[in-house]
Amino acid sequence: MPPQDKNRGFHSAAGLIQYYDMEETRSIKIDPYIIIAMGVGAALIVEILNWKFV
Repeated sequence: MPPQDKNRGFHSAAGLIQYYDMEETRSIKIDPYIIIAMGVGAALIVEILNWKFV
């Protein structure tokens, strides 16, 4: 029987866990309330234009 190497483990899984634990610091930060307000604003514009031109 071949010898078993007890030092081997899930190295690739550990690398992924370390990768996902790091936080990206170079991305643009947008407040979630701004996204909601933009959606509501876009919906209002569409409804106003629909009411005005139909």
